Amino acid sequence: KRPKSLLDKNSNSEVTCKKSKKAEIKKSCRRLLTPKMEATSSKEESTLQKSSLDVHAESNKWQYKSPSDTVVLSPDTESSQEGDSDEDTTPGLDDFSELSPYERKRLKNISENANFFASLQLSESAARFREMIKKRQPPESKRKKPKKKENETGCRRSMRLLKVDPSGVPLPAAPIQTVLEVDENPLIPPGPLEMTPENQDDDNALFKGFLQTWAEMSKTRSKNTEKELSSIKSYKVHLNGMVISEDTVCKVTRGSISSMAIHPSEMRTLVAAGAKSGQVGLWDLTHQPKEDGVYLFQPHSQPVSCLYFSPANPAHLLSLSYDGTLRCGDFSRAVFEEVYREETRSFSSFDFLTEDASTLIVGHWDGSMSLVDRRTPGTSCEKLIKTSLSKIRTVHVHPVQRQYLITAGLRDIHVYDARCLNLSRNQPLISLTEHTKSIASAYFSPLTGNRVVTTCADCKLRIFDSSCISSKIPLLTTIRHNTITGRWLTRFQAVWDPKQEDCIVVGSMAQPRRVEVFHETGKWVHSFLGGECLASVCSINAMHPTRYILAGGNSSGRVHVFMNESCG
Repeated sequence: KRPKSLLDKNSNSEVTCKKSKKAEIKKSCRRLLTPKMEATSSKEESTLQKSSLDVHAESNKWQYKSPSDTVVLSPDTESSQEGDSDEDTTPGLDDFSELSPYERKRLKNISENANFFASLQLSESAARFREMIKKRQPPESKRKKPKKKENETGCRRSMRLLKVDPSGVPLPAAPIQTVLEVDENPLIPPGPLEMTPENQDDDNALFKGFLQTWAEMSKTRSKNTEKELSSIKSYKVHLNGMVISEDTVCKVTRGSISSMAIHPSEMRTLVAAGAKSGQVGLWDLTHQPKEDGVYLFQPHSQPVSCLYFSPANPAHLLSLSYDGTLRCGDFSRAVFEEVYREETRSFSSFDFLTEDASTLIVGHWDGSMSLVDRRTPGTSCEKLIKTSLSKIRTVHVHPVQRQYLITAGLRDIHVYDARCLNLSRNQPLISLTEHTKSIASAYFSPLTGNRVVTTCADCKLRIFDSSCISSKIPLLTTIRHNTITGRWLTRFQAVWDPKQEDCIVVGSMAQPRRVEVFHETGKWVHSFLGGECLASVCSINAMHPTRYILAGGNSSGRVHVFMNESCG
C-alpha cells in the first residue's frame, strides 16, 4: 500500500499534465487552422458558416462564432475534457465538448471540402474559359468584282431567244394557243342512241345474227315464280355440278364491273355487265371463239350502277348511271332509248314498281327518289320524292306486295309505302337501325319477300324477317363475312338466288378466291372455287332465275361464269 501523500501527489501531477497538454493542443490548432481559413474566399466562409450554424441549431447547446474556431479534436483532448468540466474554457474549443463523434466528423469533412474547393480556384478558371469560348467575329471581307472591260466581247445569244429578226427588229408577240382538255368520258347527248358496238363492225353478220337472236328470245318468258322451292340437299347437289373453265371466262368491259345481269332465256346464256366507265358489255357464251360473242357499247359517260332485264320484255335491258340518265337498250330495234334524264342529279339504283315494267322508282345519291312512268312522253319524272335519308344506295320493291319498297341509306334502312309518298319529306313505315357502319345494299327475297338481306361495312351480313311489314322487322341471323374491299374494288352486295330464296350469294376476300353461298340461318352452303380460272375477287354476282348459272364480275372487266354441265 502506498501512503496517502503519494496518492495526492500523483493526482496533482496528472492534472498538471492534462492542463499542459490542453494548452499545447489549443496553440497547435490555432496555428494550423488560422492561415488556411484566411485563404478561403468570402463565399466559401459564408457556406461554411451556414453549415456550422445548422449544427448549432441541432445541438442548441453551443455557439459557433467564427470559422477559425473550428477544431478537430483528438482522443486525448476528448478524455481531458471529460475530467476538466470545472476548468476555465477558451472560446472555440470547449464549445465542442458535448458534440457526438458523428457531428465532429461532419464538421471535419466540411472544412476539408472547403479547403479543397478553395485550392481549385474554380471562379478564376471559369472566367478564363469564358474568355476562350467567345466567338471572334471574322473580319468582313467583300469580294471584289472584276471590272468589266469596255472592249470585251460578250457571250453570243440566239436571236430567236431575244425575239428579234436578223436585222434587229423585234418580232411580234405570238398568239396564245389554248389547250383543250380532252375528257376521257364525254357527256352522251340526249335522245336515243344507235346500238353500235365499239369492238366490232356494225355491218358484221355476227352482230346482225345476235340482234335477231334477241328478237326471238323476247317472245319466250320464264315463270320462275311458279317453281317450287327445292330442298337444301338437292340444291347442294346442283351447286356441286357447277364448274368454270377457260371458255367461260372472258373480258367483257374495259373498266371495273359495277353491275351484272343474266338474261332469263333457257335456250342461250347471255350475260350483261355494266362498267365504271359507262360501258355496257354483252356476252353470248354460245359463240366460239368467245371473243366473237362479246359486244361493247357506250350508252353512258359515268359508272353504270344498276342493270335489269325487263320482266315484261326480256329483249329490253335497262341501265342506270351516275350521269343522271336511265336508258333502255331495245335489241329488237338496235337502239338505246332515253327513259329518264336529270343531269343535275346522280342516280344510284332503280326497280320496277309494276310487273309490266311501266312504272319505275329511281333512287338518287342525295337521298331523294323519282317516280317514272314510261308510258308518258318525255324524259322527265312524274314525281320527285324527298326522304329523311342523306343518301340512297339501293332501292328494291317487294315482289308480292309491290306497294312496299326498301331503301338502303348511309347507316339506316327504311321501308316506305309507295301509295303514301308525296313531294314533302316522307317518314318511313319501319326503320332498321342495327347497322353500325356504311350499308352497301338491302334486298327482299325474290319469291315471297318474307326476308331481307343487308350488306354492311362492319363485316356482317344480316337477315331480317319481313313477313309482317306493318309491325317491326326483327333481326333473324347475323353472318360474319369480310366485306372490306378497299377503294379499288367494287363493294360487295349479297343477293338472293332467284331459284332458292332462302339462300344468298356473295363474293369473298378469302384465298383462294371464291364466291360463297349461305343459308338464311347463317349456315355455309357452298363455295365456288375456280383455281387458276378464278384468280380475282368477284364483287358483283348474279344468278340465273331458272338455270344453275352464276356470273361474277371483277375489277378488271372480266366475267367468270359457273354453270352446270347439263346447262350447255
